[in-house]
Amino acid sequence: MKKVSILIPCYNEEQSLPLLYRELSVAVNAIPRYGWEILFVNDGSCDGTLDVIKSLRKQDARICYVDLSRNFGKENAMLAGFDYVTGDCTVVMDADLQHPPHLIPQMLQYWEEGFDDVYAKRLYRSKESWLRKRLSLLYYRMLSKMTKIDILRDVGDFRLLDRCCIETLKRLRETERYSKGLFCWMGYRKKEIVFEPGDRVAGRSTWNFKSLLQLSLEGLTSYTTAPLRISTFTGIIVSLSAFVYGFYVFVKALLYGDPVQGYPNTMIVMLFLGGVQLLSIGILGEYLARIFHETKRRPPYIAREYNDEKITWMKKPDEIA
Repeated sequence: MKKVSILIPCYNEEQSLPLLYRELSVAVNAIPRYGWEILFVNDGSCDGTLDVIKSLRKQDARICYVDLSRNFGKENAMLAGFDYVTGDCTVVMDADLQHPPHLIPQMLQYWEEGFDDVYAKRLYRSKESWLRKRLSLLYYRMLSKMTKIDILRDVGDFRLLDRCCIETLKRLRETERYSKGLFCWMGYRKKEIVFEPGDRVAGRSTWNFKSLLQLSLEGLTSYTTAPLRISTFTGIIVSLSAFVYGFYVFVKALLYGDPVQGYPNTMIVMLFLGGVQLLSIGILGEYLARIFHETKRRPPYIAREYNDEKITWMKKPDEIA
């Protein structure tokens, strides 16, 4: 019998989990030909999320959990899940029911047909402001043009991954993670399904503008060096423009005796060049910061507990069983 794992990263989802479990139970019980594992990754929640997970585990032996020592972020929580899932394939989904469990049978159908990565594409972006939708569209267009891989638009983490994909992702231990890019970068046979995203059933999203901006920077700096080239080309253009303008002023003063423009022009040129220099230094700083973090070789996460067993961070996931 093939085994299917469902991976659910959780951060302060105390109210959502009972509702999610009810929906998941209906979906998985309707497909008895598979063995099931439902793995919750508690990403340092501050509420009673872990207690709810433990309570559900007492009711259902299919439920497993990994408790991280603090909040490491969703990207690293997913990596923790990849390390601990044991199924032949894994369905990654959120805990807030915006990813409908009733799509799992369709994902499994395509998986049985030989697809390794069955990803769910949103039919529309639910309850997002006009500005956020425009910025998201602009970001994905820009990222697609800058990178050598095809970054899928309106596609999140809701997907089914074959075991070969999971093993590949486990080998990618980079600290500054951008999973949407990793899913595209690793290749494999992909299949798209379209769904209507649901509304968050409880609580509120922790993805604010600052978090989304940080994730966007991760995507840009992890998969393309185009910003570095942009700063180089900008420097070349500004230098050539300054040389042409200086030559024009010199010739004009030589032929017509016009006095060279004074303070206002000088200040404008200085401020412009200073701004370009600061922008270039900032872009270099973003890349250097990521190199700095990667060279530390710290683990992307620390697991404190796995299925009621206390563990040490030095212990490998495959040693916990």
